[in-house]
Amino acid sequence: MLISPAYAQAAGGAGGFDIVSILPLILIFVVFYFLLIRPQQKRAKEHKAMIEAVRRGDTIVTGGGMIGKVIRVKEDGVVQVELAEGVRVNIVRGTIAEVRSRGEAGPDEPAKPAASGDGEKKGGMLSRLKK
Repeated sequence: MLISPAYAQAAGGAGGFDIVSILPLILIFVVFYFLLIRPQQKRAKEHKAMIEAVRRGDTIVTGGGMIGKVIRVKEDGVVQVELAEGVRVNIVRGTIAEVRSRGEAGPDEPAKPAASGDGEKKGGMLSRLKK
């Protein structure tokens, strides 16, 4: 062989601890905390408070999308809901996705148009699809 491999090359300057090498990881964690973790904790706290405030007469939406009126709130984490006349079911509080207070749209009332999120007023995707 004309070219011999260099097995004994010295590794240059692999010395001490350098904070600059860890700085990107710290920065990524800070960004994740403020953009993902903190808002999720805030939403979970608001949802827990909303579920604990459920009372008789409230209109709720379950996680499965069923809308009903609360008939009875039991102490063991169960809520009795009337889905239609004479149709009552027991659901676990944790499955409540949304609480609509009295006076808002119920199962037989038409829902109010959403103020935002549809994108119709801003020329969003839904307004373009409807044309």
